[in-house]
Amino acid sequence: MYKTPLLEKSALKEKTILITGGGTGLGRSMAKGLLEAGAKVIITSRKTEVINKTASELADITGGLILAVTGDVRRYTDIEAVMAAGIDEFGSIYALINNAAGNFISPTERLTHKAFDIIVDIVLKGSYNCTLALGKYWIREQINGIMLNIVTTYASTGSGFVVPSACAKAGVLAMTRSLAVEWAKYGIRSNAIAPGPFPTKGAWTRLFPAGLAEKLDPKKRIPLNRYGHHQELVNLAAYLISDYSAFINGEVITIDGGEWLKGAGEFNWLDVVPKEMWDQIEKSMRKKSQGKPSK
Repeated sequence: MYKTPLLEKSALKEKTILITGGGTGLGRSMAKGLLEAGAKVIITSRKTEVINKTASELADITGGLILAVTGDVRRYTDIEAVMAAGIDEFGSIYALINNAAGNFISPTERLTHKAFDIIVDIVLKGSYNCTLALGKYWIREQINGIMLNIVTTYASTGSGFVVPSACAKAGVLAMTRSLAVEWAKYGIRSNAIAPGPFPTKGAWTRLFPAGLAEKLDPKKRIPLNRYGHHQELVNLAAYLISDYSAFINGEVITIDGGEWLKGAGEFNWLDVVPKEMWDQIEKSMRKKSQGKPSK
């Protein structure tokens, strides 16, 4: 497992990157990693105190340039204000990471329409607000911008009990692929990352409360039998933001230790069968096949 930065410290020099939801969790980790690769970073969130603290801490840790600007991704005018502050501070914006999200587990029939709205508004509306605002800016200023959307593995497959998130993330993935084609003529690339389990203090405890985590043991669903390390996702994000990935466009890269593939196979659950039982199954199958003509 590679726990050190992938790119050299000058790989993203003079490039300014806007990260939504950058104050905590994976957003914070990506901000730190991109600063270490030489980028200037803008983080935005509704939580002023949180992003200000994060910006101060990351500036001290990395020595990099980071700006915290309060904004709600659900409001287009907020995004325009965040962009204006970032451009005023750093001169331009090179890349956008749509990371702001919300989620909770619940049987769908127990949800109110307002609960559904909360998730879809943050994830889908927030992503297209930022994408449209930055895209218009890049096209107008003839900047070869880069969009990186953080989706989920179930954006492609769907998933019960997180239906609002699945719907919203599927929309973000469709936007990623659509704009990869439409905006390529402007030199704008659009890609996505679909992370599996990368534990974070806030989201992880909401999705897997102590009792549920103990009962389900999410790690057992992962063929590599471990969770992702934040630096692994940071390295992938940094690569996709950098010029090293200049020919990657419209792609979603899954980083989950093989979790979704294990869940996708019709008979993958058979890994719970002990070796002794397989011996019995094999003997039984041989007996049934005896005497049958070959084809």
